Order: sequence, then C-alpha cells, then structure tokens
Amino acid sequence: MPFLFVRGDITKLKCDAIVNAANSSLLGGGGVDGAIHRAAGPELLAECRTLGGCKTGEAKLTKGYRLPAGHVIHTVGPVWQGGRSGEEALLTACYRNSLELAAENGFASIAFPMISAGVYGYPIAQAKAVAVRTVTEFLQTHEMCVYLVFFGSDGCEREPALERYIRQAETPKKPMFAAQSAEKRHGVKNALAGMFPAARAKQFMGDAMAAASECDAEAAVPAGLSRALQTLDESFTEMLLRKIDEKGMTDAACYKRANIDRKLFSKIRSDLHYRPKKVTAIAFAIALELSLEETADLLRKAGYALSHSSRFDVIVEYFIANGRYDVFEINEALFAYDQMLIGA
Repeated sequence: MPFLFVRGDITKLKCDAIVNAANSSLLGGGGVDGAIHRAAGPELLAECRTLGGCKTGEAKLTKGYRLPAGHVIHTVGPVWQGGRSGEEALLTACYRNSLELAAENGFASIAFPMISAGVYGYPIAQAKAVAVRTVTEFLQTHEMCVYLVFFGSDGCEREPALERYIRQAETPKKPMFAAQSAEKRHGVKNALAGMFPAARAKQFMGDAMAAASECDAEAAVPAGLSRALQTLDESFTEMLLRKIDEKGMTDAACYKRANIDRKLFSKIRSDLHYRPKKVTAIAFAIALELSLEETADLLRKAGYALSHSSRFDVIVEYFIANGRYDVFEINEALFAYDQMLIGA
C-alpha cells in the first residue's frame, strides 16, 4: 500500500518497475511503448529481442537500463472491439500478471500507464475501472505501492452531483449583519468625542483594556487546573484504536481501507500522542465509515476541522454525507479536481 493516481510522464518515475503497454512483438511502437524504449535506450530493445514476443494479457520482465525505474514489465493489452470479445478479462490479466510478476521479484513499487486506453481504443472510464478494481483486489493480500499514471487530462471525469455540491459550498454567503455605513461609524465616533475629551477617552480605553487583561489572566489559571489537566480527553490514537475495536476491524483491514502504509499505521499505533496530518486523519475516518459528526470529532482530536474554504474538504464531505466510503472512488474525484489524494 498505498494505491495512488499520478499525472505526468511514466518514464520519469523512480520506482522498482514501470509497466510498458507493449505490442505483441515487444520491439517498440508508438505512444507509451515508444516513449519507454526511447528513454531506456537501445539496450532495452536488445533484451526484448530475446523474449520471443508476448501474448495479450501476459507480462514479461526486463531491466530498466537508462530509466529511473529499475525494471520494465511489458504487457500486451487488448484491442477494443466493442467489449464483446473478452477485452475486460484480458485487460484484467494485464494488471494482475504484471502485479504478480512484481511480487515474485520482491518489488515494493510499480507504476502503470492506462493500458489499452490509447491507440487500442479501450474507453478510458472503463479501462480505469478495470485497473482500479484489479489493483485494489491485489492489495488486499499484498504490500506494494502502486501508481496509476495519467497523461494530460485523462481521468478527469467529474460527477455532476459533486459539481453542484462544490458550487453550492463555494458560493459566498451573505453576512448575517450588514457592515455599518461610514455615516453610522462617524456618528458613533463623534458621540464618543462629545462624551469624552480626547485625552480622557484614551485613558478610559486604556483602563478598560487593563481591566480586561486582569480578568483574562485570572480566567487562564482556574482553580484545580492541575486536576483538569489530568483528565484530558482521549488522544487521536486512542480514539482511532477504540473505533477500530468497536467496528470489529483488524488493523490491516483498517489501514488498507484508508490507503495508508503499514509502517505509518505502526508508528501511529505505538505513539498515543501522535499527531497525524489532516489527510491521514481523514483517511481513517473514511476507512471506519464515520458519519460527518464522528469525522469532525476524530479530526478535532488531531486539531483539525472540515472547512468549506477548502475544495478538498468539500469533496470529502460530499462523499461522507452520501455514505460513499470507497477511498479509491474519492481519490478519483480528488484527482479530477487536482487535489491532494488520500493515502501515504
């Protein structure tokens, strides 16, 4: 874990392996296939010549040569023929076989392009759905960081209902009380000037502020403060662990559903006073399927709150309010709006 979406050039990613959407000859081509061969250099083509090609849905491994990635996993995606010729099963096999090959070689990270979604004509939304489903199923039983790399504006479908929710949340609200007019402000100022000469008014205000400071100082140190400090509410970590137990979840199920790395979860579990990043706290609220009120409570433990001044917060709020807790579905929406993703 985790599984994240990335926008950019797959040949620039530094990970254990990148996946090449190759043709059956494995001798290079257009699109991402040609880009990977150009970036890796002629040594990649020389090794590919020894592999004897590759059938659709299968995967084969080579070195990465001049790429930042250590290896390249070559897989051949299906050509779209309307969806009635086994394309979905073949595309699923591309992702699954590539992931299993990476696991067999002990890779901790792998990056995929959108296989078959280019010149092979597979509809982007359907291709993405296959990728997300296959990767998330694999990660239920494996620990690996997986990236799905998009080029340009691919993957930017926006849900109409979410669009409306965001517009409504971001529409400026009229203030409850209109600001005083300049005339009224001057009237109050002149009235004060009539009541107090300038010097006396300044002294009056100074005395009032001093008195208020003394009251604040007294309130800041109430009787029994030490006893109050000893009865502090539970910490974020304590609440998180309690909620996991109440939901009857295992630790692994929780951090996987949160799209959180196992090492980060172990760090949180071992420190009762750990203060997570806001996105991490939100990830656990989603994993635990907390209501908006419960989510607000968990966030308060870490010193945060959801705000309509943040588009990220509004999108998260929309999904929680509608009882939709699939972190990868939420990340797809966040990705479409160029927001940070949930996960570590």
